[in-house]
Amino acid sequence: MLQQVREADAYANLALPVVLRELRLKGRDAAFATELTYGTLRQLGLYDAVLATLVDRPLDRVDGPTRDVLRLGVHQLLGMRVPDHAAVASTVGLARQEVGTGASGLVNAVLRRVAERDLDAWLEVVAPAVTGAGRAADDALAVRHSHPRWVVRALRQALVSHGRDAAETEALLRADNAPADVALLARPGLVDPAALVAAGGRTGRWSPYAVTLPSGAPGELVDVRESRARVQDEGSQLVTLALAAAPLDPPAEGAERWLDLCAGPGGKSSLLSALARREGHRGTSVEVSRHRAELVRQAVAGAEDVWDVRTGDGRAVGEDEPAAYDRVLVDAPCTGLGALRRRPEARWRRTPDDLAALAPLQRDLLRAGLTATRPGGVVAYVTCSPHPAETGLVVDDVVRRAARDGIGATVLDAGDALEAAVGEVPGARAGSHVQLWPHVHGTDGMFLALLRRT
Repeated sequence: MLQQVREADAYANLALPVVLRELRLKGRDAAFATELTYGTLRQLGLYDAVLATLVDRPLDRVDGPTRDVLRLGVHQLLGMRVPDHAAVASTVGLARQEVGTGASGLVNAVLRRVAERDLDAWLEVVAPAVTGAGRAADDALAVRHSHPRWVVRALRQALVSHGRDAAETEALLRADNAPADVALLARPGLVDPAALVAAGGRTGRWSPYAVTLPSGAPGELVDVRESRARVQDEGSQLVTLALAAAPLDPPAEGAERWLDLCAGPGGKSSLLSALARREGHRGTSVEVSRHRAELVRQAVAGAEDVWDVRTGDGRAVGEDEPAAYDRVLVDAPCTGLGALRRRPEARWRRTPDDLAALAPLQRDLLRAGLTATRPGGVVAYVTCSPHPAETGLVVDDVVRRAARDGIGATVLDAGDALEAAVGEVPGARAGSHVQLWPHVHGTDGMFLALLRRT
């Protein structure tokens, strides 16, 4: 898995289940392999800082497979309850088998040095604690909690911009590194959440349709296999439910029309389609990628009678179907800084340049969604990033530019809509918007703004 991530830019959360199935790993073996993979990817920055003190050349000059093996060994020694002798012996054997005899000697020598200190002692070596703020404090937090320094600064800025205390930064970084339970969506009208609880799940914290799965593979549940339930973070459920609960002004005459503008891979369409079917509405998902559009079709299974899926560019929908929909979801592509706990490799792939690269697309999609909404209808702008450049600034800019072009939009209180949907979610309000946080709500860091077309 580490080689797939490093060489082919694989996404661990998508590729690992495939590998586990191919190798027929289940139960404790699957859990161990998952922790080896996710834990190593999360702590890559910290482990590389440790290795850099022990290897006699720059770490980037050590060949990739050997680096992967070393990182796996360090995670067992510093991040798991594997006995030192077992961690060293198994990792040396892996190096001999996968890389060669020369590599196994290096791995043996380095890991024996790593085992001389525990994690706390190594942290004092590679990242002594620094109080206060500034570059030195950011550097220490970046190594201690294994995030790129620019991400540390970005998350601190995001907390402040959404009205929270910058002192929460370390708690947020810790939450990014805490393994998250699998969250399931019990699709309304298709399965009762109680059935998933009876199968070993736990009732979710916020969403009435959420069930967490403390152990076991979701695919082992018949309701998941038959599309009545699916894996979906509770935060994603909350922002979708808030859109469905937001008041229309005036209300629709007859059945409402809903739109998921950039729908792949289909999580939010799965919930929207089930709600629409239960409540007598109709809807459409649009996805530009044919492969991802097929995933959306699978996600809306059971609601095909009320929900269409088509392949196309969401940016064109506003011109093609102006004022055609009552509710529109714009789940815009983003850096994913709010979902680092579920996508451990993402922190090492993203750069500050991605913020600027994604900005035009985010604005174009929100503008298209607003144009496709009828007067009195509601648009939800959603990202799985709390960064101000991807959240409030996008909303403000689109509303301002739309007004110049004669398209009116009013920002609604998204917190009111969320409360109408699921009750109070303390700490979720960020002005007129909603911002969820891993360290506060136990969800991904989802942002929600609601706009009414006027």
